[in-house]
Amino acid sequence: VPVMVDSSKWEVIEAGLRCLQGKGIVNSISLKEGEEKFLGQAKLIRRYGAAVVVMAFDERGQADTFERKIEVCKRSYDLLTLRAAFPPEDIIFDPNVLTVGTGIEEHANYAVDFIRATHWIKQHLPGARVSGGISNVSFSFRGHNAVREAMHSAFLFHAIQAGLDMAIVNAGMLAVYEEIPKDLLELVEDVLLNRRPDATERLVKFGERLKQKVGDPDAPERAEQAWRSLPVEERLQHALVKGLDEFIEADTEEARQRLGKPLLVIEGPLMAGMNIVGDLFGSGKMFLPQVVKSARVMKKAVAYLQPFMEAEKQAGQRKAGRVLLATVKGDVHDIGKNIVGVVLACNNYEVIDLGVMTPCDKILETARERGVDIIGLSGLITPSLDEMAHVAREMERQGFKLPLLIGGATTSKAHTAVKIAPAYREPVVHVLDASRAVPVVSQLLSAEQKLAFVQQLRSDYEQARAHHAGRKQPLLTLEQARANASKLRYDDLPQPEFTGVRALSSSVAADVSPLHSQDAVGAESRRLLRVSLNDLVPFIDWSPFFHTWELRGRYPAILDHPQHGTEARKLFADAQKLLERIIHQKLLMARGVYGFFPANSVGDDVELYADATRSQVLTRLHFLRQQMVKDDGSPNWCLADFVAPKQRAAGVPPAGQISVRTSGRMPEARFADFLGAFAVTAGLGLDELVRSFKDAHDDYNAILAEALADRLAEAFAEWLHARVRHEWGYGKDETLTPADLIEEKYRGIRPAAGYPACPDHTEKRTLWRLLDVETTTGIRLTENCAMWPGSSVSGLYFAHPESKYFAVGKLDCDQVADYAKRKAWSVAEAERWLGPWLT
Repeated sequence: VPVMVDSSKWEVIEAGLRCLQGKGIVNSISLKEGEEKFLGQAKLIRRYGAAVVVMAFDERGQADTFERKIEVCKRSYDLLTLRAAFPPEDIIFDPNVLTVGTGIEEHANYAVDFIRATHWIKQHLPGARVSGGISNVSFSFRGHNAVREAMHSAFLFHAIQAGLDMAIVNAGMLAVYEEIPKDLLELVEDVLLNRRPDATERLVKFGERLKQKVGDPDAPERAEQAWRSLPVEERLQHALVKGLDEFIEADTEEARQRLGKPLLVIEGPLMAGMNIVGDLFGSGKMFLPQVVKSARVMKKAVAYLQPFMEAEKQAGQRKAGRVLLATVKGDVHDIGKNIVGVVLACNNYEVIDLGVMTPCDKILETARERGVDIIGLSGLITPSLDEMAHVAREMERQGFKLPLLIGGATTSKAHTAVKIAPAYREPVVHVLDASRAVPVVSQLLSAEQKLAFVQQLRSDYEQARAHHAGRKQPLLTLEQARANASKLRYDDLPQPEFTGVRALSSSVAADVSPLHSQDAVGAESRRLLRVSLNDLVPFIDWSPFFHTWELRGRYPAILDHPQHGTEARKLFADAQKLLERIIHQKLLMARGVYGFFPANSVGDDVELYADATRSQVLTRLHFLRQQMVKDDGSPNWCLADFVAPKQRAAGVPPAGQISVRTSGRMPEARFADFLGAFAVTAGLGLDELVRSFKDAHDDYNAILAEALADRLAEAFAEWLHARVRHEWGYGKDETLTPADLIEEKYRGIRPAAGYPACPDHTEKRTLWRLLDVETTTGIRLTENCAMWPGSSVSGLYFAHPESKYFAVGKLDCDQVADYAKRKAWSVAEAERWLGPWLT
């Protein structure tokens, strides 16, 4: 009997093959980790005499379209038959049965693409067989078993006609094709064969009727509205849990009249509903977007009751606690903080949000005035870590007795334990994400739970500090690190179409595609170029958008996630709706500036010149070099390595070299290299848009708008980088898909100040002077070099074909002193800005 050995671990598969008599089947191998590993596994399978299932995956990911399916399968077939001597009849392709009927346009043709790919494989890859996991196709109709059975049978019918050899099926969920009711079969095949745009909607409605077990066409509609007949208290709870605000004011008024006092409505059915929401979220049965929608309903209900409460001069409902939240001085990022505030409010905590760029004295003064129970600090950029430590020291000096919460992208449990907690004797707790905020706050404010919680916290922090102290990594001296610098060639130095600065704005009339517009890349005298938000949408990387909402996974696979796929699809649909409104009504404006400059490296710095003669230095950029010990023979990188040196070092080939005569000296050898720089924003108008949503008690759309603005800014950076590669010459022949761009399958990098390859945020100040960023775009720098608006991106362009991203890592005192000298700083100033990277 042929036994299929199935595991995600190759060593398990190989152990199974050793134990099999006869001919087994391996499930599975693919090209997702490259050709070398694929061929190595294939040759071993051949040695064991087994057949193999080959998934339609490659280094770019899962093949979803017909073109991608046949591309990956053809490449796999050729490698197996020509280079691994694999018998074609032992190859079983799985071209990925993907889910249809999701409501997403890109998914509508998935079943057709599988059937077409099956037929193509049978025609063009002789001997190979085709298999597929059939139940995937109907995944979006979970709960509609009759619909799913019909979909499986119809899909198998068409796939077998195309040449499908075998399939993974649930034999108990298969209808006889000829016995499928004709009305259901038509609807099912409309979806499977993508025959009409409303196919999914029609099949969903039909499925609801089947679930009602009656032929009444109005049954689904009646079921949807059945909750409207419940008592008002239950209606309010239902609306909160489901995030439905259509009837909230009418139901709130009915409850007020029934209960007599507005406060009783809040403390009764509304808080009961929010308690259910909190319990469901805490147990993982609700997801963050749903919770924020529930908060929107709650806020609208409370806003409706507020005038009645004021008329009766009643205080608000009794709260579980009062929490002050603030983004610290010099930092502008607050999406995560806003989400934490919403989640806490959903759990009956009063939240005082001081917004962004909040100085320490304001935080502590407000905490005293309002009698808060907990202070929470948020920040994104690394200088915020020092500001948080400063707040902790001030809380200690001023005798505060409140717990302190620490959160934000650059924060960590280790940093909190090592750098912040020792400054303040009260509990200092790192909160990883919004889902952890409520249990942390509830334990800190609980007389019964606080002692045990704090004891465990301090034990964990002691371990973290001991671990940190015990893992000091050995470092090279700066001299040794420079001696191990990269030995790159500089014989491929493209010339950009222009040098100098150009600006872009979405406020210029008419939508064009500047990357391919002769008008846009024409005369240097026309410096203001056109870009529309529509140009940017195809460049959006949606995966981080879902991460903002604590839905983990990669787009588009996250839309079919077995746990939170349904909520991800709803969130995505809401995002598309708001994005369309933002573009149509021009609610956000994008502006940017970029430029090319003649450049050469001088040690670990890069000089930028005014013109091609390279005689006048415009400015100098300062970079840091890796000092970690490299056991693999790789160099100790510095960003300056990717720019040709000012003078040719011994052994460096002379191609691309020019000579510049300096007064009274021999000509100085230089390479004609260049560096690019940019700053873009999509956040102009965001404050007003967010405020309008918050004024309407709609935190959900406020957070959605902030998340979309961030995605548009990153898309702007991606779009502009594509333009820059085109104008620099080496990207003119690119044919990259949006997925390729997200995976950075292009030459060159665009590192940003404050990130691992260039950890000093103050280099942005040089960039701002170079491009006159604030005047041109409206983006300004805070005192800690955060960009405002927060939905902004800036950085440098390196074109060297071997340029890559890396992390500088830990720095020793000799490099800090050297860097301070190059920057004309004191060592103390250098240590302040480079604090997180010091040994």
